[in-house]
Amino acid sequence: MADEVNPDELEIADELIAERRAEAPGETPDDMTPWQRPITAAIDLINYRAGQLTSLLMVPLIAVVVYEVFSRNAFSILSNAGFEDFARGLGLGPTLWVYDTSRMLAGVLFMAAAGYGLMRGVHIRADFLYRNWSPKTQATVDATLYLLFFIPSMIFFTVVSAQFWWLAYSTGETMQIDSAWGPLLWPARTAMPVGGFLLLLQGIPEIFRAFHKMGKARERWFVRALPLYLIGLTWLVLAVFTPDIVPGGEWFTELMKARPQISKPTIGLIMLCAMLFVIFIGFPISFTLIFLAFVFGIWGANFKLTTLLMTLNTNSTMLNDQLMAVPLFVLMGIVMEAAGLMERLFASIQMIMARVRGALFIAVLIVSTIFAAATGIVGASVTLLGIMAGATMSRSGYNVQLAAGTITAGGTLGILIPPSIMLIVMGPVLEVSTLDLFRGAFIPGALLASLYLLYTLGRCWLNPELGPILAEEDQPETSRYYGAEVALICLGVLTLCRVFGLGLGGAFGGLVPFGGLFVMAATMALAYAGYRNLTALRVLLPIAVLFHVFMIFANFGDAGEVPVWSVILALFIAFLAYLARPIYRAEADGSFYFSSLWDEFFAGLMPPTILISFALGSILLGLATPAEAAAMGAFGAILLSVAYRKFTIPSFFDSLIKALEITVLIMFLVAASNFFGAQFSALGTPKMMTELLLGLDMSPYLILILVMSLIFLLGWPLEWVPIVLIVVPILLPTVESLDVYGLERYDLMVWFGILVAVNLQTAWLSPPVALSAYFLKGVVPNWDLKDIYLGMMQFMLVQLLGLILLFIFPQLVLWLPAVMSGN
Repeated sequence: MADEVNPDELEIADELIAERRAEAPGETPDDMTPWQRPITAAIDLINYRAGQLTSLLMVPLIAVVVYEVFSRNAFSILSNAGFEDFARGLGLGPTLWVYDTSRMLAGVLFMAAAGYGLMRGVHIRADFLYRNWSPKTQATVDATLYLLFFIPSMIFFTVVSAQFWWLAYSTGETMQIDSAWGPLLWPARTAMPVGGFLLLLQGIPEIFRAFHKMGKARERWFVRALPLYLIGLTWLVLAVFTPDIVPGGEWFTELMKARPQISKPTIGLIMLCAMLFVIFIGFPISFTLIFLAFVFGIWGANFKLTTLLMTLNTNSTMLNDQLMAVPLFVLMGIVMEAAGLMERLFASIQMIMARVRGALFIAVLIVSTIFAAATGIVGASVTLLGIMAGATMSRSGYNVQLAAGTITAGGTLGILIPPSIMLIVMGPVLEVSTLDLFRGAFIPGALLASLYLLYTLGRCWLNPELGPILAEEDQPETSRYYGAEVALICLGVLTLCRVFGLGLGGAFGGLVPFGGLFVMAATMALAYAGYRNLTALRVLLPIAVLFHVFMIFANFGDAGEVPVWSVILALFIAFLAYLARPIYRAEADGSFYFSSLWDEFFAGLMPPTILISFALGSILLGLATPAEAAAMGAFGAILLSVAYRKFTIPSFFDSLIKALEITVLIMFLVAASNFFGAQFSALGTPKMMTELLLGLDMSPYLILILVMSLIFLLGWPLEWVPIVLIVVPILLPTVESLDVYGLERYDLMVWFGILVAVNLQTAWLSPPVALSAYFLKGVVPNWDLKDIYLGMMQFMLVQLLGLILLFIFPQLVLWLPAVMSGN
């Protein structure tokens, strides 16, 4: 059986949140300087309460979006049935207010909780160098950069945001450009200065904590310098915003105008180098980007343009309708994990495959594929799979290297398989539809999962000792005819799916009113009768075979050609019936029966699969936007947790908090990187870099390979978030100018986005920096890190094979978006 999952051991956000603070809010070390303790505790508690209140906004966010989906679709159904007036009388139909309300709620969600995110330590940093320093050195660097970077940048951000809010308030600005409803903007924009101020306020406890960790001797030097620092900072702020009233203000203004004889693109290169240097030191990336963009923007352009770019990019991030799906999809995955749905799914698949070589490999890959579609978070998938499968694999004699490689590789599918959080973030960056990125990722995700499965099963077939059949005590009780059970279940599922497809398509509409529903219900009743009664099963088996044979002729095309797929399916059904023939020899004494494990299998498989399929399918078919599908998925996950009796108010509130933390992490970095990227583009540096690369005598394919190699190397020390939001926009002008396979710009960007996603997934499997190894080692401590590395490297080669196939055959990415968009 699957090992019991201890919720206290699993943090679904561990992939991104590496420095989450352990102590409770308001808790301070006993030996901290006395006058610093009450200040630290008070500010911590303020931001803690702000985070708790802000997390509750997810509830009305889900409610309004779910209402919109229900109202619109109910109106459509009733109108098509001739009851349009009745539907209007009920107030059903598309709304004007939900779209804007939901965008403002999502924007407030991450801005108002920015200070809470810093208090909880969720703002991401690249600690490639930082983690190798002593605690005193880390604290000294933190205090220095907080004073030099964080405090000035947050003051600038807060003041400029307050000016931006006042402009909206005093002019009565509305969303009239892109909204027929036209609500006032200033209530939502209040979150910008308020969130900035709370973030600035939280910087004070962070500095005090750094003082405490660096030791008393160093702390005294910093404390003595604080008065001079505060005087200088006050003068700087006044000189920037009110140069007329501060001594030396006009001189400072002239100094900023008197730039050295350096071109703007060169200033952009200096800004880029400074950004890489500070990021690799280990300071939180978001604050680094804001400070550097502000300073170099004023130096290379002017103060007015810089402040305009800062406010507009933050505002556009808050109101971005594609990014609104981020907190909702994250919440869906967290609620499903908290309800134990993935644990139950793994246990059921493990039991079904108990008599197959490599059964646990199959179970891990199936669950990881489904869980990837639920969360899109690598750390959560690897950790959960390690807890559920690690001990069972060890006890069953599975090869540690292959087991570790399967878990880590399966866990990385969360980056790629829709609804991937990374693809949602990447859509606005590439200026393509998130829907098309989802469609484009579908076949590559299935391809990689299939390659993993073929590799593991192939290795087990060549060497059965790598994945032996489960131990007797881990196998469920079954009848003597287990093979016939499997064949009959597969045949029944395929037949039900085909009947359901005909019913949903209206093929039975001419038989009786609501013919499709009637035939589907009757088929379900017959299937249940066969499941419970051997005699009924013997009668239904040939009927099912004849049904599929009949469908060959029913599916003849207009020219009379035989549909090949229908013939292949009928032959496969006949093969399954042949495998099920022992039921005609079985005696009615109980020697044949459907094992109870099938009940557990479908109870574990169907709810999460149906939920994810409806959420993902509605996006792929264009029936709902990603944000609408995410809201419905989150609502469905809540209902499932209620149905499984796992829902409690405290656990749901905890899920809201976890989702808020990941949302703050991603969305605040999106806003900061958008500001940095806009300033970088305004300086003209991307254009200069593009002209330089294109001036080289190189094939466009070779240039693209160099770009992908750079992204792969950066994937070692950096998370996907800064790569997608910082590195990709810098490289984008170069990629856009390439003539590759004759692709138009839009198709090129969709293809490039999927290549980047698969590339970053490969980087997750690349030792020595691959975080997947540390996640797995943390939950399966008896596995040697060397074996985990060796197992990951095997799958990294499989992953590279998949990346090469996608590079050589771009239609593997572009075919489905073209077909589903009707092109």
